[in-house]
Amino acid sequence: MRSPRIDWGLATRLYRRAGAERWGVAPDVFADALATSASRVFADRDPTSRELAGLLESLHLKDLALAVACAAGHDAAWEHFVREYRSVLYRSADAIDRSGGARELADSLYADLYGLSERDGERRSLFRYYHGRSRLATWLRAVLAQRHVDRLRAQRRVAPLPDETTEQTAGATTPPSDPDRPRLLTLIKDALAAALSRLSTRDRLRLGCYYAQELTLAEVGRLTAEHEATVSRQLARTRRTLREDLERQLRDEARLSDAEIAQGFAYAMENAGPIDLGEILDSTGERKKSAAPRSI
Repeated sequence: MRSPRIDWGLATRLYRRAGAERWGVAPDVFADALATSASRVFADRDPTSRELAGLLESLHLKDLALAVACAAGHDAAWEHFVREYRSVLYRSADAIDRSGGARELADSLYADLYGLSERDGERRSLFRYYHGRSRLATWLRAVLAQRHVDRLRAQRRVAPLPDETTEQTAGATTPPSDPDRPRLLTLIKDALAAALSRLSTRDRLRLGCYYAQELTLAEVGRLTAEHEATVSRQLARTRRTLREDLERQLRDEARLSDAEIAQGFAYAMENAGPIDLGEILDSTGERKKSAAPRSI
């Protein structure tokens, strides 16, 4: 997909209008983002100068500048994003699932937005897919809604068939469980304990405070002397580290297939009871009081 050439004078004017300098975004980087946005619209033809200028003028430029800065890992931009958009994500999550079940999706979205993983030395931030054609808040709601749909589809794939449910209900009061379930849960619990033991004391402290004790980000930040945006970013990084460590252990040491790993995670997400993060953290001295654990 070829990106159209953008007049430097136009790019400079839009750069100033976007306030991109506030976030430390270089003019040429912002110009590249403008070109990428235009290439999505004019994928099959070369636009006229008027068409190109009209499109770029219509973009949500301030939102685009913030997204570009966050994708590049600029701390000031990320802290502003967390401060201004966390409530947007939580309100959207509550609208999707009034029981609060979608809030964990909103929390997990931070890792992908921040871009913890790298490929060929480049951050892989979800913000790369925001091109400014809609408001950033609208785009975030759409991403969260799609994540929710994806999770529902995944849950349906492992749900019993309707006729199986009917037979189980008619023939027994307690439906038979998968004989592999206890084994998979035990492997995941042991792998989680090993992964947690490899974390730094500070990382375990954040996890214990946020998930086991259910403190807010601000409360955790007061304990760790960190800004709540930093706490959020560090929790997202730690979740990613734990997930990668778990998958490595289950694949390389327990010799589980990808399907078995996915099934094990599905079982673990069904109920926090079998895998209590607070109970596991007790062994490292990070948990100070009992509380219902949040899902990680």
